[in-house]
Amino acid sequence: MNDFTPPTALPAHVLECTEMRTALAAHDFGTVFRLAHDMAGISYSKIAAGCGIKPERVGTLARGRGRITSFDKAVAVSDALRVPGHMLGLAHRPWEMGEGASPGPAARTTTAQRDRAVRRREFLHAATGAGLTVGITDLARPAAGKRIGADFPDLLRLRAARLRRLDTVLGGGDTYRVYLGEYQATKALLRDASYTEATGRALLSVLAEQAQQAGWAAFDGGREADATALYKESHTAATGAGDTSLAGNALAFLAYQTVNGDRTAGVEIAARSCTALGPDAPAGVRALLHERRAWACAMAGLATDTEHALAEAGSALADAHAAPQPDWVSWVDRTELQIMTGRCWAELGRPLRAVPVLEEALGGYDDCQARDKALYLSWLAAAYLMAGEVEQAARTTSRALALADGVASVRPRRRLDILLGRLVRHRGVADVDEALDRAAL
Repeated sequence: MNDFTPPTALPAHVLECTEMRTALAAHDFGTVFRLAHDMAGISYSKIAAGCGIKPERVGTLARGRGRITSFDKAVAVSDALRVPGHMLGLAHRPWEMGEGASPGPAARTTTAQRDRAVRRREFLHAATGAGLTVGITDLARPAAGKRIGADFPDLLRLRAARLRRLDTVLGGGDTYRVYLGEYQATKALLRDASYTEATGRALLSVLAEQAQQAGWAAFDGGREADATALYKESHTAATGAGDTSLAGNALAFLAYQTVNGDRTAGVEIAARSCTALGPDAPAGVRALLHERRAWACAMAGLATDTEHALAEAGSALADAHAAPQPDWVSWVDRTELQIMTGRCWAELGRPLRAVPVLEEALGGYDDCQARDKALYLSWLAAAYLMAGEVEQAARTTSRALALADGVASVRPRRRLDILLGRLVRHRGVADVDEALDRAAL
């Protein structure tokens, strides 16, 4: 390791502190900065200088207000505080390997180890197109013309599942190129490698799943045309693979996006997504697709159809424990269904139905899932406003704004801008003025 120790480096006992390790794993940099200050005596001004962040911003984060979610800032923090890459889900940092300096004994590696590290960096760079590397199992991709074994699609699917976890804490602006790179790499394998017919179908299924990941990130990051194209490619791949679950989910994604502009078409596509499923579709998949159909119906003002779709989703979810479910529906649970139920009733103008379920569901919802919680709070705030609870709506909007700060997703702010436009007419109410000031309106 480098002999040089920057003034902001965290000592070993602080890095090994349980609270610090938990904060780093959750990318909770506010807690990281507070512990660095309290346990290592590093001033906020030194942290700010080392990490390239304004001192007042460091203090704000340390008080639990706002988050850092961009990749560049995460790297800056890692390097300034000398946090080992694996603790933040990054690849080994250059200073860990002694790059650019005379390495000590711990940094010396064999030629084979160096070659492996280079291949890993080259692959991850090609796969992500962004330089973002995460702590997942290394995977040697077959060279062009090589034969792919029957187990390789399962390895790719496991990798996709691990990469999916990025979406819990990062927005589509940060993850899009990661997911797109995975999709493109698998597409190249299908084109250039050799494999049996069964393995080819399995690879097509993985490709459909990866296209959906990339499409979702594109949608979340404001790349709507890219999202539409990826969802359509996913549907084609899933159909070719005979994977009715992924084919149905591709249509559900399209419906979720389409309903924002063409509500009639969105409802029609959502209905197709449910009928596309075979009789043996996993219960979790059925729950997800009926839930998204409920949302399309709510957006179109179809209250009865919304209620029926939510009931179908609830019935399917009750059966989901009976058999293994695909990883891509693992996040669909009772809380998710409650949130969707509340969102639907808010969209239908039924605040007395929306508020109780949203309050219950969001009461225990982790702030680490900042993007999603900010979005869901926006519907709770809208329901409060419809019910005439202006102060509560404003306070909830302020909470959502704080969570959305720095999240690489266009969706929370789009929702919150609509709310803020409605709150403007209530200027002079203290909670409203605070929300508008926070949004700089």
